[in-house]
Amino acid sequence: MSRSARARLMVRGINTPRPVVSFAHFGFDERLMKTLRKSEFATPTPIQAQAIPSALSGRDIIGIAKTGSGKTGAFIWPALVHIMAQEQLQADDGPIVLICAPTRELAQQIHLECKKYGKPYNINSVCAFGGGNMHEQIMACKEGCEILVCTPGRLIDLVKKKGTNLQRVTYLVFDEADRMFDMGFEPQVRSIADHVRPDRQCLLFSATFKKKVEKLARDILTDPVRIVQGEVGEANQDILQIVHILSNGPSKWTWLLSKLVEFTVLGKVLIFVTRKDNCAELAKNLKESGFTAGLIHGDMAQYDRTQVINEFKKRDIPILVATDVAARGLDIPSIRTVVNYDVARDIDTHTHRIGRTGRAGEKGTAYTLLTQADKEFAPNLVRNLENANQNVPSELLNMAMQNSHFANSRSRYGGGNRKHFSLGNRAQRERPGFGSHSGPSSSTSNIIVDSSNPFDYDGPSTKKTTTVGPMTDWRGGSTAPSGTNRTSAMKAAFQSQFKSSFVAATDTGLKSHSVAVPSSVTQKRTGQTSKTDSTSTTKRSRFSD
Repeated sequence: MSRSARARLMVRGINTPRPVVSFAHFGFDERLMKTLRKSEFATPTPIQAQAIPSALSGRDIIGIAKTGSGKTGAFIWPALVHIMAQEQLQADDGPIVLICAPTRELAQQIHLECKKYGKPYNINSVCAFGGGNMHEQIMACKEGCEILVCTPGRLIDLVKKKGTNLQRVTYLVFDEADRMFDMGFEPQVRSIADHVRPDRQCLLFSATFKKKVEKLARDILTDPVRIVQGEVGEANQDILQIVHILSNGPSKWTWLLSKLVEFTVLGKVLIFVTRKDNCAELAKNLKESGFTAGLIHGDMAQYDRTQVINEFKKRDIPILVATDVAARGLDIPSIRTVVNYDVARDIDTHTHRIGRTGRAGEKGTAYTLLTQADKEFAPNLVRNLENANQNVPSELLNMAMQNSHFANSRSRYGGGNRKHFSLGNRAQRERPGFGSHSGPSSSTSNIIVDSSNPFDYDGPSTKKTTTVGPMTDWRGGSTAPSGTNRTSAMKAAFQSQFKSSFVAATDTGLKSHSVAVPSSVTQKRTGQTSKTDSTSTTKRSRFSD
């Protein structure tokens, strides 16, 4: 792991294992190392370099890293080591490793990786998801599987139908946890975690991590190692983001036709739209224009979706038009260009959209097309570009400035790539000190003390000096230099409070100016004195006259 990558890796936790720089340091056996060499992995990615040693040591993990950073390998490879250390499965035993993913496509992708790396060990993996044949999935689980990759809803269905059980699960993974919450799977996720034995090892991975997911992590993880690569939810800096501001919807179609041939020469092209009907319409128009294009959206049958993705992976289809169902977790190689034909519904979805390119350290380009109807999304896009050190077009910035909240924040914090906790170019406002009744610019007449000893006070002085409010020096009335001197202001306030609350002692004793004592104390002491023998010598109280 390079020094720059290590600098962008933030690790928190108790007794966290040190990161490694080579696959040889993981201690994997020769069978797994041989499979890794076939996969052409040179060195571990930063998230793998830190997460795998933590997982191998049995620690719970919160892994937050940009898309395409190798999170899948970070939990699959330790899972294989974990399985080999367990007893063999018996009849009617459930899985040892349970991996939950939010979408069918992501579950299938993880399943393929598990099969590839588990084959040398004869480890059986089963993928269960909604839309698949329930009976076939139940039979596959009953035949015995060490790894079960599933969506949360289908897992609960399998458990209710007694197709599997969670008694042997000791390694639990939630991938894209925030996406599960966005899709409404929070009750299912918590139910799954509650029904797995409490001494399990649990890992949560995602590209973004929202507050409600962090609350889940506190509830289900024990002393986790928190690993953050870069900024939370930031875009991949290996992706060049280009934003075009167009006049209207038809202009986007004209732009796409003019660029599509160039894009297909470079590699596969993934085009994102927001609505399902727009997805079908755009794919139809592309086919009528002579392009070979496929489409994928949530209303398609699972068989059709799988077939289209496989054809796109093999490059039988160079162009794929998709809704956000394909935006999370899919690892399709050779995607060089992503086009956001319609803007995403939020910046997290945008991050995952563009993350389909620039995978595993490769370079990619993402184009985002905006019209005036998308001006509410512009502020979020500006911040996303700035955090990824990307160029922000002036047209986009002007569009974002039409948002009053964004415009106010830019003027307040000075614009640019500034953090929101800094003052930017804002000048500090002068304010009066404690006890002052006037602003810093108004002239007031203040009573000052002539003596340098604040306790040597014999009534107010007749000398009055016009000074600047709280700037008066508490010792001699000297005016403080320009600027806010809060120390002098506080001293002046305390002096004023002292003069109004206390009376100074004189050389003649305490008779003339007695310190105020509660009457109950005085009466009690007087009564005690009268009861004593007049001939006896009593000690004079310092409270008596």
